[in-house]
Formats: sequence, C-alpha cells, structure tokens
Amino acid sequence: MELSHKANGSYTEVLASGRLNMVSAPNLRTYVDEVVATGASRIVVNLAQTTFMDSSGLGALIGCLKAARQAGGDLRIAAVQPQVKMVLELTSMDRVLTSYASAQEAFGNE
Repeated sequence: MELSHKANGSYTEVLASGRLNMVSAPNLRTYVDEVVATGASRIVVNLAQTTFMDSSGLGALIGCLKAARQAGGDLRIAAVQPQVKMVLELTSMDRVLTSYASAQEAFGNE
C-alpha cells in the first residue's frame, strides 16, 4: 500500500493506494498517527485507489478514527470502492465510518 497526504485547508487528506490488509494495516495506522501528531485532527482517508480491505484494514481505520477523535477532530472516508463498501456494510461499520463521494465533500459543509 502506498500512502501520502496533503493539507486541504481545514482538513488533511490521506491517500491510500493498494490493498488494505493485515500486511499494510499497521502502516496506515502509523501513518495517520504521524499526521495527527503534526497537529492535523480532521482527516479524510481517500480510498479511491484501495481495491481490497479485510478485517485488519477495518481495524486500522477504526484505530485511526480513535486517534483523530482523541486529538479533538474526526476521521472520515471518501471514494469507497465496492469491495471496501461491502466489508463496511457487512460489519455495520458504515454507521461509524461515514463515507463520502469525495474528500472535498467529507468536511465541505463545515
């Protein structure tokens, strides 16, 4: 999985490319923790190029959500692909991790 981020005004967008599985999940968690440590607490994880997610990846996203909220912010996900959406729905985590069509929409009205 390739990870990068960019500041977009009031939020920071984390771009995740590849497979979010037990191999890459710890990397995502560490990466988002480092972004939060820089002072960014409003995070959007852009999953447009994430083709697969397993339970480890889901756990990493929940951990990232917790880190952002502990820093006084929030974490949202954007551009969710069909397989990732299916995992979120099957686990009912789509109620916790709000998905948006794009990173701009995630914090666009705030």
